[in-house]
Amino acid sequence: MTVFSIVLQSLLILYYLFSGGAKIVGAQYWADIFKNLRLPQWLRVVTGIVQLVGAALLIIGYWYAGAVAWAGVWLGITMVLACLAHFRVKDSIGKTVPAIVFTVLIIILTILNADSLNLPI
Repeated sequence: MTVFSIVLQSLLILYYLFSGGAKIVGAQYWADIFKNLRLPQWLRVVTGIVQLVGAALLIIGYWYAGAVAWAGVWLGITMVLACLAHFRVKDSIGKTVPAIVFTVLIIILTILNADSLNLPI
C-alpha cells in the first residue's frame, strides 16, 4: 500500500464516519438534502449505516488490505447512486460536485487497492 493510498483511505474514513453519523442522528443539513432530493428520511438513516459500515471496512483495511478494495466497491456504489439522485432532480452543480468528488476519490482508492481483491480472473 502506498503512502498516497493510506492518506486517501484515512481522509475517507474521517468523511464517512462524520457523514454517516450525521445522517443517522438526523442532522438538519442531511435531512434538508434528502428532502431536496425527494428521498425518504428512512433512506437517510440507511445511507448513514451503509457509510459507517464502509468506514469500518476502511479501518479494517489497515490490517487486511482486501477490505479497502471491498469498502471501495461498497461505498462506490453508494456514491454513484448519490450522483444519480442529484442528477434526477437536476440539482445545481454546487450541490452535485461533492457527490462527484467523493465518487472519484473512492474509485481512485479502489483502483489503488484492486490487486488485493484476490479475484480468480
